[in-house]
Amino acid sequence: MQPLALFDLDNTLVDRQSTLASWVAVFLVRHGLPGAFESWLYELLADRATPAHFAEVRDRFGIAEPVDTLWNGYCTDIASTVVCPPEVLTGLEELRTDGWRIGVATNGATDIQQAKLRATGIFDRVDAVCTSEETGSPKPDLAMFQEAVRRCGGAHDDVGMWMVGDDPVNDMAGAREAGFQTVWIDRGRSWPEELPPPDHQVRDARAAIDLLVAIGPVGKPA
Repeated sequence: MQPLALFDLDNTLVDRQSTLASWVAVFLVRHGLPGAFESWLYELLADRATPAHFAEVRDRFGIAEPVDTLWNGYCTDIASTVVCPPEVLTGLEELRTDGWRIGVATNGATDIQQAKLRATGIFDRVDAVCTSEETGSPKPDLAMFQEAVRRCGGAHDDVGMWMVGDDPVNDMAGAREAGFQTVWIDRGRSWPEELPPPDHQVRDARAAIDLLVAIGPVGKPA
């Protein structure tokens, strides 16, 4: 059985934080809104963005455009500006060449997550994508990980399953409960002392890929 590398999307394969911050600044200028609202809007969308959030934005600022228009504009804007580093795209190709199955398990609305995956080129380099909107069970729920494994052609009790992500609870704790070995993207942060540590800790997605390449297609440490 091929080993499985399951990746989170936001702030793992792509830098959602920087992309969102830039979008917020442009949105406020576009709609003639004061810069004082920048923090509020960023925090509203920091964890995830959905059409319901844009209904709240529309009501708060008295924007005339329909919610669907605001939401579709957001999806288009984010997809056109978000970037996956070239070395990460190359790394995904290396993993597949080495015999790994690759999946993406991401919390968020399907349309925006799919738009980001396709615009960055990630979609063409993975075997399956699983969004929380599709499953109705966001990470860290066990069902989310089980569905991602199924879509990648595996079973929940397969050996050689690895999860790469930046969230200590949603990605690492959830994956550990689902039987995965874990690689935490720390982005310069310290691991929360109250949680069991991940199996590995690295600075970014490329470093995580290098680790998996070194582990090899058997999916177990040498």
